[in-house]
Amino acid sequence: MNIADIRKKAKKVGVAGNTGGMKKADLIKAIQRAEGNPDCFGTATTFCDQAKCCWREDCLGAKP
Repeated sequence: MNIADIRKKAKKVGVAGNTGGMKKADLIKAIQRAEGNPDCFGTATTFCDQAKCCWREDCLGAKP
């Protein structure tokens, strides 16, 4: 997902403030918190137990 789409999603879930200065991982973590999910984006190294997470594919390829 590109950063513009991530910002749109952030706005939909009520992430407040200026998201323009946030790094992708920080913005996704803020969305995860706003949705009531663990803010774990980019922390998995080889395994993720969140099978239904919409960030899963991006996350497993992310570098912290």
